[in-house]
Amino acid sequence: MQISDLKILFFDIGGVLLSNGWGHESRILAAEKFGLDYKEMDQLHNFIFNVYEVGSINLDQYLDTVIFNHPRDFVREDFKEFMYSQSVELPGMLAWLKEWKKDCGFRIISINNEGKELNDYRVQKFKLHTCFDAFISSCEVKMRKPDPRIFELAMGIAQATPSQCVYFDDRIMFANMAKKLGLRAFHHTGFESTKEILEDLKKERFERV
Repeated sequence: MQISDLKILFFDIGGVLLSNGWGHESRILAAEKFGLDYKEMDQLHNFIFNVYEVGSINLDQYLDTVIFNHPRDFVREDFKEFMYSQSVELPGMLAWLKEWKKDCGFRIISINNEGKELNDYRVQKFKLHTCFDAFISSCEVKMRKPDPRIFELAMGIAQATPSQCVYFDDRIMFANMAKKLGLRAFHHTGFESTKEILEDLKKERFERV
């Protein structure tokens, strides 16, 4: 494969550009803040969250199952506000990528697992349209990583072959799934190492053009 043949950079969002939208650390904090039984909450979360991430239920239905299955001394909107507040920008990567995209010569598309309300909030709050050309989000396409079909769908939408794509994910099992499908995939471990890979790709692309 020639570097000049590369067309698409695929990125995960949570753990790469932003914190995880509703990861276990956030759920532990929620249990402490709202006085919840974390063990029960975690079991119910694991039972239903995949269904939420593929868009089969909405956030209120998720909360009905996991949080408001008992009378509570707090209101739903306060809990939602806490959930949204757990999304924060990770140091370096997002701000740099927004600038780098302006002249990198690649299209950049997300492949991410996220429930719709959280996904929409994160796209708007962090102005993700400024670095992504499209979003392949589990809640919209009704499938989630590591299902190989989500990668195949993303490549179909991008009209790109596996050899024309590079993928970055903080979860090595997802990066490995992309590799099995023929994409060049990298396990994202931090801003500096991913930045170096991207700069090398850009440099080699323009040297070969």
